[in-house]
Amino acid sequence: MYDGSVHPRRFHVETLGCPKNTVDSEKVVASLVADGLVPADCAADADLLVVNTCAFIEAAREESISVLLGLAADRKPGSKLVVTGCMAERYGAELTEALPEADAVIGFSGEGSLSQVLSGRPPEGVRDLLELPRTTPAAPWAYLKIAEGCDRDCAFCAIPSFRGKQRSRTPESIEAEARGLVGSGAVEVVLVAQDLASYGRDVGEAGALAGLLRRLDALSTEGLVRLRLLYLYPSEVRGPLLAAMLGLPTVAPYFDLSLQHASPLLLRKMRRWGNGERFMSIIERIRSRRPDAAFRSSFITGFPGETEADHEELISFLGEARLDWAGFFAYSREEGTAAAALDGAVPEALIAERMSELSAVQDPITAAVRESLVGEEIEVLIDGPDDDARADGRYDGLVGRTHREAPEIDGVVRLADCAAKAGTVVPAVVRGAIGPDVDAVALESVTARRRAG
Repeated sequence: MYDGSVHPRRFHVETLGCPKNTVDSEKVVASLVADGLVPADCAADADLLVVNTCAFIEAAREESISVLLGLAADRKPGSKLVVTGCMAERYGAELTEALPEADAVIGFSGEGSLSQVLSGRPPEGVRDLLELPRTTPAAPWAYLKIAEGCDRDCAFCAIPSFRGKQRSRTPESIEAEARGLVGSGAVEVVLVAQDLASYGRDVGEAGALAGLLRRLDALSTEGLVRLRLLYLYPSEVRGPLLAAMLGLPTVAPYFDLSLQHASPLLLRKMRRWGNGERFMSIIERIRSRRPDAAFRSSFITGFPGETEADHEELISFLGEARLDWAGFFAYSREEGTAAAALDGAVPEALIAERMSELSAVQDPITAAVRESLVGEEIEVLIDGPDDDARADGRYDGLVGRTHREAPEIDGVVRLADCAAKAGTVVPAVVRGAIGPDVDAVALESVTARRRAG
């Protein structure tokens, strides 16, 4: 381990990929600080550069390599560049050979600390990130990873090959981390995992997520305002879990369902559960109990063998489901997956055309859903200053989110006339919508104006 007793060395961590990587990076930062290093003001000033990479699809790998090469070109003399995360896990030896710019390629397994690289003794792995402590959240919300790995066998996904089988954390350790996050200022905690709804199944406790939600809901007495769940396998959203999501006061009625497609034939090829009809049944059942529930999903287009009829079935589903949010991804052929051996590759030009068609259907739906909120009273959790609005001189306002908007991936609520602090919940009225965002005015401001008038 690096001895920083003479003069502290500086580090910079660059995070790519999903919220699960964000959690890993926060724990890497905490471990480096515990080892005596201090954060650098910018990457060019760092003695240790850590890139937490993503390897989910080809585009993510290309971005990771681009960032690595950019940091390598701009780093100061004598600094060390470390590659970690999913690419290091998946392509360790190959990456070491292909990237001489990197001083070390280190996966998230084994024992050791990244600070050892500064002493010329790179570890074979790093300490188990699931149980490492976290840094203080910089925002009034924070991700919390409750499990690592995945036991499913989706034909397109290579994650189990390098992240391993599912490993659920104990409810005690999750509660302790959540309590620490809330005590440090996080009023919204966002639960993440590769397969969130299967939490506990690997230790013989299927359905344990509902009990975990009840356990975490009790932290409302300590300042927790909102729990949010990301990445839910659709077949698991039923019974006690659905009851907990709809009944516990802190749990946001926000359903991030991992659907991937609507065609039953294509979903079977993907080794996935469900079809458009089953998905609609889930959505309608939830909406019948919570009309204000929000829905997000992601879909793959161009999976081997996808026909025009499959594509039209997905388009029809989107029109019927009217999801608040939807993301579309071009199929990426991943070595070692079942889909890599399938015939029926879809031409790239056709994939691009289908992506455009899907967006052309969903974008107006999202805009219309947002427009339907105009005149509605909402509760906005304030994230902080609206930097985008300040930058272009529109107004000196705040930005926040209701239960309908997950941090970093959805639209936001903009408040022009409000002086609330970050982390507080402000009642407001929606007065307009622009694409994915809505403009609102705090109710106290509305009341003040009425009195003045």
